[in-house]
Amino acid sequence: MLQLTTYRSLQVFLVIMAVIGMSFALFFLQRHLGLLPCPLCIFQRIGLMVMGGFALIAALFNPKSVAIRLGLWLGSLAGIGWATAVAGRHVWLQHLPADQVPSCGPGLDYWLDTLPILQVFKEVFAGSGECAAIDWTFMGLSIPEQSLILFSLLLVVHSLILWRILRPATHNRLA
Repeated sequence: MLQLTTYRSLQVFLVIMAVIGMSFALFFLQRHLGLLPCPLCIFQRIGLMVMGGFALIAALFNPKSVAIRLGLWLGSLAGIGWATAVAGRHVWLQHLPADQVPSCGPGLDYWLDTLPILQVFKEVFAGSGECAAIDWTFMGLSIPEQSLILFSLLLVVHSLILWRILRPATHNRLA
């Protein structure tokens, strides 16, 4: 019987979740509803894609080496950790009192064209009025709040993957 918590099946789950998350963002929110992503949303998407890329490599090649598995896990964790931190910052900005919300600035394209990359990161994380706007909700949750919940779930899955990697080899018959 196929176990749902094998190393490979957990990696496939991460890939599926990345595809679902990106499809939801691109096809439903952006194309269907016409919502353009703010800079923080774009950074969250980058983190989700990084996680999905490392998980895809791990799922396709299913490395047996603990060191390679840990390396892929760290790359995947870095991506989803980044996305989670950005989503947390985004939620925080959305809950600021109206008089404390940063003013809207130029778009991300302008920043990338005119500023050094470290300054771009600083500007994005400072947030802007567009990042604090709540354009759509589902069950009372804004898009960043939904993202934060999803990313937190994916962090839990990463802890299960780490357990799978570090578990003694004699117990990893199906992994």
